[in-house]
Amino acid sequence: MNLIQDLRWRGLVAQSTDEKALAEAVKKPITLYIGFDPTAPSLHVGNLVVLLVLRRFQLAGHNPIALVGGATGLVGDPSGRNDERTLNSNDVIEGWVKGIRIQLSAFLDFETRVNPALIVNNLDWTSPLSVIEFLRDIGKHFSVNQMLAKDSVAARLESGGISYTEFSYQVLQSYDYLELFRRNSCTLQIGGSDQWGNIVAGLDLIRRVESGNAHALTVPLLTKSDGSKFGKTAGGNIWLDPTMTSPYAFFQFWLNSEDKDVINFLKVFSFKSQEQISELEKSHAQNPGLRQAHRELAREVTTLVHGADAAVRVESAAQALFGQGDLTALDEPTLASALAELPRTTISKNQEIPSWVDLLAATGVVESKSAARRVVRDGGAYLNNERVTSPDYAPSKSEFLCGKYAVLRKGKRDLAAVEII
Repeated sequence: MNLIQDLRWRGLVAQSTDEKALAEAVKKPITLYIGFDPTAPSLHVGNLVVLLVLRRFQLAGHNPIALVGGATGLVGDPSGRNDERTLNSNDVIEGWVKGIRIQLSAFLDFETRVNPALIVNNLDWTSPLSVIEFLRDIGKHFSVNQMLAKDSVAARLESGGISYTEFSYQVLQSYDYLELFRRNSCTLQIGGSDQWGNIVAGLDLIRRVESGNAHALTVPLLTKSDGSKFGKTAGGNIWLDPTMTSPYAFFQFWLNSEDKDVINFLKVFSFKSQEQISELEKSHAQNPGLRQAHRELAREVTTLVHGADAAVRVESAAQALFGQGDLTALDEPTLASALAELPRTTISKNQEIPSWVDLLAATGVVESKSAARRVVRDGGAYLNNERVTSPDYAPSKSEFLCGKYAVLRKGKRDLAAVEII
């Protein structure tokens, strides 16, 4: 099975200008690119969908370019919204560009001698242009009628209008493709399916200016089985930056995937072979309670984003929290990030420590102290994985992990945290 067939099996092909011609072209090494605009300090898991497609192409012997939109990030992409983006300052965008460049370098190989990856910034070729040059040399090739017909633009016009700034975005993106075609012989642009109109406009610009031929490939916008947007939780986006989403929370995001989604997520985000994923699918169908597919997914993606050591630490933390490991073996940063996701209560370091019943009730895991007493009476009360047998039991400060944390557990699954401050 060739690369394009594998992408289609994984559900990673939405549109292509000529899939048969593209499948023929990738029999030899080609140069391709994907653009990432700096709209936040970090990439998020939604960006991983196309970023890992770029990685798949490199692993197959092709030459990947990751474009960071220092110029387009200053303008704003109109797709998928009903209002204008907030325009950030040059300094803010520049800082975000630097951070995203560092993140991209974790997924692509820049050291290989055969097909090293390249990171570029479209501000490098856009900023030297004058407005007159841009209008004369590039703008004259665009039909306003065709630009108005683009889905993203048409949607904005219907919802109240669009500024010339965002209207010009597709011209800038098209110019990126033209420049990479000229500079790097780049003949394939990949993006989300909402970028189809912009990518095709770039193909048309290459044909008009250079009489050249190139390809377009878009990836479906990923949704969950219930139709909701992928990568969103009650707390917001799942970021790749560990200071914005902790490695523990990142691991748990994948581990908590719905049963209906996990195999699809393995296809999209895992580099396991089709045979390996098929085996996991069989195992999942036979015994979903084992959650083998979920664990494999969480391990692989967390390792890819945060490294093998972090993946081991957070999985150990997850197991220890539920009584399957040693809580005292966890380092403080890992423990703190794990407990940050739990219902919690705090006590002062000078305060007498309340009873386990009082602490659990204070976290909100149970509705009352009497309910907490019933948990103790029924044998489902734990402190740091040790069973609590008396409703009057109050932990000593020496029992607090790292001198400041305690883990309360009700039954097998309901956790809460106590922190001494």
